Amino acid sequence: MNKLTAILVDDMPSALQLLQSDIETKYADIEIIGTAKSVVEAAKLLRNITPDILFLDIMLGDGTGFDLLEIVPDLKSKIIFVTASDAYAIKAFKFAAIDYILKPYSDEELSIAINKVKHQMHPDKEQFKILKNAISHPTKKPQKISLHTLEKISVVDLDEIVRCESDSNNTQFYLSDGRKIFVTKTLKYFADILKEYQFVRVHQSHLINLQYVKEFIKSDGGYIILKNGSNIPVSVRKRAEVIEIISSIYRK
Repeated sequence: MNKLTAILVDDMPSALQLLQSDIETKYADIEIIGTAKSVVEAAKLLRNITPDILFLDIMLGDGTGFDLLEIVPDLKSKIIFVTASDAYAIKAFKFAAIDYILKPYSDEELSIAINKVKHQMHPDKEQFKILKNAISHPTKKPQKISLHTLEKISVVDLDEIVRCESDSNNTQFYLSDGRKIFVTKTLKYFADILKEYQFVRVHQSHLINLQYVKEFIKSDGGYIILKNGSNIPVSVRKRAEVIEIISSIYRK
């Protein structure tokens, strides 16, 4: 069996030692070929050797993991980000559709991350850009979001998303240019990360972008007509909230 190679980058010696120990004792198919505690150390390593997997901390003493990726722009390694950052950083990873491990991690979380990275596509530069911008400007509305489909990763503007519809444990995105994107994540997942940006879950199966609302029809239980002509049902328990939100838009 061919071993996968790995380089670990973390500026906290105790965290670096723990990760190295966990990998060496629990993952016989991974060989650690280098460790680094800074951007400079890691850059020197990566100029000479390219691991299959790079375990990369976001915040390093002399810069960030993004600085390292800019120094080594053509890195072919798959990356597992390791972070001790806050809720803003977690949201940023979700927008970029990039996997991460949150310190302190459990054995199960490490195992899931390693198994994922063995089969995943390498994130593209646009995803890294989304991640960097979201972490650098945590209170600013992200302009783009990465959507993982079965075949590829699509990067779309948030303002292009008209609505999302639940399909079992999957989500169908409807875009303003008529495109549809099928993503293997739940509607709740997207409702949670988009709710601060004028997206409202009006029904168990429907999430809408408020900027595309044309009118709310109170008859027949209540439903929304979007600017593209779509009719979206509103659940009984959401009715009062939706009326208030839409009324506030018209009052502005």
